[in-house]
Amino acid sequence: MPEANDHPATMQAHAGQFTPAACYQAMKAHDTRFDGRFFVGVSSTRIYCRPICRVKLPLFENCSFYISAAAAEAAGYRPCLKCRPELAPGFAASEASAKLAHSAARFIEDAIAGIGGPANGDAVHPLSAIAARVGVTDRHLRRIFQTEFGVSPVQYAQTHRLLLAKRLLTDTALPVAEVAFASGFSSVRRMNALFSERYGFAPTRLRNTLAEAGGASAAVAENTRFFTFSLAYRAPFDWPALLAFLEQRAIAGVEAVSDGSYRRILRYVRGSDAQAICGWLQVADQAHRNALQVTLSPAFAPVIAAVLSQVKRVFDVHADPWEIGAALGRLAQGASGLRLPGAFDGFELAVRAVLGQQITVAAARTLATRFVAAFAEPIEFEDRPPFTDLHVAFPTASRVATLMPAELTRLGIVAARAHALIALAQKVLAGELDLSPDADLESSCAALQSIEGIGAWTAHYIAMRALSWPDAWPPHDAGLLKALGLPNTASGWRAAEAIAEPWRPWRSYALMHLWNSQEKTA
Repeated sequence: MPEANDHPATMQAHAGQFTPAACYQAMKAHDTRFDGRFFVGVSSTRIYCRPICRVKLPLFENCSFYISAAAAEAAGYRPCLKCRPELAPGFAASEASAKLAHSAARFIEDAIAGIGGPANGDAVHPLSAIAARVGVTDRHLRRIFQTEFGVSPVQYAQTHRLLLAKRLLTDTALPVAEVAFASGFSSVRRMNALFSERYGFAPTRLRNTLAEAGGASAAVAENTRFFTFSLAYRAPFDWPALLAFLEQRAIAGVEAVSDGSYRRILRYVRGSDAQAICGWLQVADQAHRNALQVTLSPAFAPVIAAVLSQVKRVFDVHADPWEIGAALGRLAQGASGLRLPGAFDGFELAVRAVLGQQITVAAARTLATRFVAAFAEPIEFEDRPPFTDLHVAFPTASRVATLMPAELTRLGIVAARAHALIALAQKVLAGELDLSPDADLESSCAALQSIEGIGAWTAHYIAMRALSWPDAWPPHDAGLLKALGLPNTASGWRAAEAIAEPWRPWRSYALMHLWNSQEKTA
């Protein structure tokens, strides 16, 4: 039996393949590496917890272990009010079938959050639509989903709605009706009914209980000027390295890094109704809690779940540094916890990647700053941000698609890239290029490379960050070849590919390590 302090990479990917004894040992040690990997149901209380819960350790014979919160709820358990299972980090799957199941789960979560369209009541995309999106049959998707999460997609969606509602009731002062719609319910009545059926009490009772106890709801009631949330991660988390990466590329007026935090202006467009919501956000590390603190503008009230989902991806909170570190071996020694920076907007990231072709990071930042200054529109805030240096959102694809090449070249952008930027915007607008996190990798890369001026290196870099692709390996990247001590030749690249083979499927993280090693020795 593995001990709780064994390296997690020596154990299997989820609790369905852990032994109950191993799960109990991890729970006994409050081992944060297993947070979100499994949940424990306690028969004496009918409550389920995260393995890091600080309540009195239950007897082993009273414990049952589940591979997801949805599986625990399907077995009749209610979420713990102390450790709050809805705050547990997710995890990035590496096996093919698990990846498909997790992609389907993200489609369900995004539909509930209103990503790709407003939240549509109690409906999510039909299973057939989700199966088609991930490229498998309905039956196969249902089978691998049940294997990975222990429940059907419908049960998973119900639990996700309930836990999202529970989080908003606890962490915000939003009216109950707004909580219901923000959580994907068709009505307050429907939320109340499912809440009472599953948890045994009404949503208002949860909020009243927390307020009486001086808990989270009491605290948020005192300050309704903005929303504050905690996003748990698995330590270690190299926050300074991630913050430095973002700071080196920060565009004045849009984003900034100061006092150990990242902040930016974000325009969020709700899918089919094309309603743009502009607001601000701030992200800081709470290392003592193994969590990020996220502060959101009140303007994001209708899309809280969607914006939090973006923050999770940009800051890679679901990464398992132990599993990744085990794959990278010596490369990750002494620098564990490195994260893969994502992107808040795929089009924005693609523009920045094209602007940065074959020039330094500093020069690319200068061009991006000029680009924003020339074409961004100032934001009129309903709620004044707590900082004054940010005031614009990145230009939209619709704005860039109407530009003439001369308008770009006068900023110092070479003609070939000016044409590429306009073509990029036109493809995005026409629906011929999907740069969302769950876009099909091969078709997105092919669409990118069909644009004159965008080659394989740029497509890989965009996929790595906009699509959160963990296994990118940009062809003939000069930085990684230099870090590996190889020449920038065909034979040098073949050697680099051979060296990187054991790093699959985490070569994007290897690339970040190699780039960082060059910065440290520069």
